[in-house]
Amino acid sequence: MAIAEIIQLPKILDERGNLSFIEDKIHIPFKIIRSYWIYDVPGGEIRGGHAFKEQQEFIVALTGSFDVIIKDRTTEQRFHLNRSYYGLFIPNGLWRHLENFSTNALALVIASTNYHEADYIRDFEHYLDYLKNDK
Repeated sequence: MAIAEIIQLPKILDERGNLSFIEDKIHIPFKIIRSYWIYDVPGGEIRGGHAFKEQQEFIVALTGSFDVIIKDRTTEQRFHLNRSYYGLFIPNGLWRHLENFSTNALALVIASTNYHEADYIRDFEHYLDYLKNDK
């Protein structure tokens, strides 16, 4: 099974302000099909809590910070995102949720597919069954 990993993005330093960018199939290993962002998350709330059968994602903390927790059948990893010049690549087939949002945190999510409800696995026990049946 593929693993989630931090990917460093280009960072152009300039005294007027820095610039970073993402290009599909160059900085991230998929074609960008959709982007969305998560913001104004109340204290203590959790976002996500699902896996995708097909969709791959790349998550960047544009402002503020938050944690992304990744699980599969045997391991759990915690990634703290707090810089706009790196992000977390999450391949399909991994359970994820986002938590510990700082005030004014802005999470940019870049996705490899359009939205398809049938691609989501929203129950962790169903996710574990999916992993058993998929292998």
